[in-house]
Amino acid sequence: MSVAVFPEPLDLASFAEDLRSGLLTQGQRVLPSKYLYDEVGSTLFEVICVLPEYGLTRADTRLLLRHAPSWVSRLPADTCVAELGSGSSKKTRLILEAMARRQETEFFPIDISHAALTQCARELGDIPNLTVSGVHMEYLQGLSEVKARRRQRGPLLVLFLGSTIGNFDRESGERFLRSVREHLSPGDLMLLSTDLVKSEAELLLAYDDAAGVTAAFNKNVLARINRELDANFSLRHFDHEARWNPQARRVEMHLRARSDMTIQIRRAQLDLTMSCGETIKTEDSYKFERTELPLLAQRSGFSCQEQWVDEQWAFAQSLLFAQ
Repeated sequence: MSVAVFPEPLDLASFAEDLRSGLLTQGQRVLPSKYLYDEVGSTLFEVICVLPEYGLTRADTRLLLRHAPSWVSRLPADTCVAELGSGSSKKTRLILEAMARRQETEFFPIDISHAALTQCARELGDIPNLTVSGVHMEYLQGLSEVKARRRQRGPLLVLFLGSTIGNFDRESGERFLRSVREHLSPGDLMLLSTDLVKSEAELLLAYDDAAGVTAAFNKNVLARINRELDANFSLRHFDHEARWNPQARRVEMHLRARSDMTIQIRRAQLDLTMSCGETIKTEDSYKFERTELPLLAQRSGFSCQEQWVDEQWAFAQSLLFAQ
């Protein structure tokens, strides 16, 4: 395996602007969830994925173990693979091993965390016939980079695992899938993972575990702002909170202020005043009904060729074909 990482430095000006627009908004204060994933955040998320309360990752893995060998065997021999938000690509190994047994395979993990890409290289380092080129960019820019750099000219298989599509609201998620389709050619494929609606108790436990790992993951974004934008958030003055919104069918992660406070974010030229009990929303995780996914795919320029649902944790994988 050979590994290359195409770096993109963190744009502190964009980070600062996102904070100003999200934290000074009328009503609910928000932070884009992508900022949860610095080096520390990515490491904590890897821990979350093995917690007993967090069934998403195990369901994703079970579906790959059961079904990937069959559909991978039907892919054209010169298929190239890209993964959006790859993380360490532990699950993706199940696909790449099957492909690399048949052919020389190019794999492009796309992630905004350099640490995640480094871990990905370690995770996949022993697979023969595999070339890994890490792309340190956001999703759509990364797909453009893949199109420019790939050597194999067969179909492109785009992986979007872990139900990351759930971090978009309904309208934005559909718009994002249409944008992905615009980067693809007819005949390219996308494997889309989606967490399905289940009981409120199961969902809240998945986002507020007993060990407090998710709380540490959530609060880490404040530490990142302190470090990178010279702020003075006190992490001990915030509580992690998970909420189920049944009307929107989403789990929300919040940081709740435990007292009145004023925070200076110097590199963003921002003074933030918060009241006790006020929250900053850091993530939405939308949940889906199985029947809505083929319709979503169709509206986005895909057809749903196959779909599989895990029997232990309501979770789906859909193989989409670019029309």
